[in-house]
Amino acid sequence: MAIRHTPGHTSGELIAAIAGRVPSRNLHSIVLWQLGVAIVGGDYPEGTILPSDTELLAQFSVSRTVLREALKTIAAKGMIEARARIGTRVLPRQRWNLFDADVLAWHFETGPDVALLRSLSEIRIGVEVESAGLAATRRSDAQAEALVSCAIRMGEATTPEEFARTDLEFHRTVAEASGNPFMASISALVELALTAVFTISSPVKDDSAMSATVAAHGRIAQAILAGDAEDARAAMKAVISEGFARSSGRLEADRQPASAR
Repeated sequence: MAIRHTPGHTSGELIAAIAGRVPSRNLHSIVLWQLGVAIVGGDYPEGTILPSDTELLAQFSVSRTVLREALKTIAAKGMIEARARIGTRVLPRQRWNLFDADVLAWHFETGPDVALLRSLSEIRIGVEVESAGLAATRRSDAQAEALVSCAIRMGEATTPEEFARTDLEFHRTVAEASGNPFMASISALVELALTAVFTISSPVKDDSAMSATVAAHGRIAQAILAGDAEDARAAMKAVISEGFARSSGRLEADRQPASAR
């Protein structure tokens, strides 16, 4: 089975760049990327055995050390498991570490589905809604001002990438303003996924959606500025729910035949 090759500046790599992560391009990272994308994309389904080391070495033309380090890295992400006399088996998806930046990038490289976006929105509601409430009572003046400024700059974005970068900055600031280090850490863990979602759901090309999205973020910022925890929670939940509806709608529309659109 052929490994997927990802030419140039791929979508997963672009998302990583927007999030401030610069992917390395050494042999280890190239093998890691291509194997990871192949596994996530279903070229090697759950429960199947990967090709032998000999086959993979011929496929990638790298040293055994480079290949083994790439396989160890993927195993550490909960995706594969090596067994003596059996080989390296692809583990069930429920064991994969979805908080891992590489695993998330591979999902968005192969094309996320609505179920993944829904799961992400659910974990965001579970964390970010309370984070906004805490931010309303714990934020510093500088953080409150930064949120108001960020909401304004969202309205000035002219590309999906610029919008996503500013949106990410807004939500990162809310997490930091919560004063809870665990919430800030969780926010950092899913930054890559958030960047992808913000890029997919970007309203930049829709004036009406753009105005509504900017206003919704403005409501979060103003509630936190005013110290109104309940309003901050409600506004954050609305932003997450509306973002999911917009991004899932776009994914479904993109996958319809052109004649059905």
